[in-house]
Amino acid sequence: MKHTLTLDEIDATGRILADVQANLASRFRALFTLRNVSGDQSISWISKTLLEDQSPLLKHECAFCLGQMQDPLANQVLEQVLGNMDEHCMVRHEAGEALAAIGTPSSLEILRKYSTDPVIEVAQTCQLGVKRIEFESLNGKSTCSPFNSVDPTPALDVDSIDVEKLGKILADPSQDLYDRYRAMFSLRNLRTDEAVKALGRALIKYQNDKQNNLLKHEIAYVFGQLQDERSIEFLKQVLSNHEEHEMVRHEVAEALGSIAGEEAADILNCFKSDSVQVVKDSIEVALDMNEYEKSQEFNFLETKNGKQ
Repeated sequence: MKHTLTLDEIDATGRILADVQANLASRFRALFTLRNVSGDQSISWISKTLLEDQSPLLKHECAFCLGQMQDPLANQVLEQVLGNMDEHCMVRHEAGEALAAIGTPSSLEILRKYSTDPVIEVAQTCQLGVKRIEFESLNGKSTCSPFNSVDPTPALDVDSIDVEKLGKILADPSQDLYDRYRAMFSLRNLRTDEAVKALGRALIKYQNDKQNNLLKHEIAYVFGQLQDERSIEFLKQVLSNHEEHEMVRHEVAEALGSIAGEEAADILNCFKSDSVQVVKDSIEVALDMNEYEKSQEFNFLETKNGKQ
């Protein structure tokens, strides 16, 4: 459901989001509050931060939120960010994915343009985005996932495909990335022990595979949605791998924050001084997520992972 704030309260929340002196955890809470409120004013504050801030982590989350809000009002700023070759790859990737999530047919032109981007994570994102919009033009808007998230691809029909087969599709680099994404979301939706293990095995198999950073980061995101302690062993292994791409390790950290609990917190605390700034910042946010998940207060985590 959407939350309701007055216009003054939205502006006050927006000022927290835009305040470079505020800690990241507070700014993230403000961001996901604005995302839940939705509307033109919220989009304006999020767009302003996306364009003006210096934190790749916060900017990429701003793009994520704009995509999940699915309002074409955000298209122009997202196109600007996607086309900025000097922007961090995480931010450009998320801008492309957000354009696809909004799904305006006119976005096909820019997504096709950057489907051959020299940054592979951006190129793959845009390729998936083109297929998503084309799929919906033929089949209608995708039904919302069980997690209320707008996913980059629809899940496969799990009624006719078993976990073993889904796992094989996901872990096979010769399969089209679009099909591997669909298998991944199907496994997420099953939520079984074997499905979690299949996701984890794929995450570990692709370690240090630079052609599959995008897929690995999405598997980590899915683990954050599942909030299943059975995934911790896989996430810990990837977070501990300093050779892994920062966008993957960052998403792993946030997944651990979503899962919460003492074991996840202990792992996160081991990386509070990580040498990679995006990972270090993600640890800060993840530890705050961990605390909120354990509390009975407003659970901004649910807005992060699409579960409202």
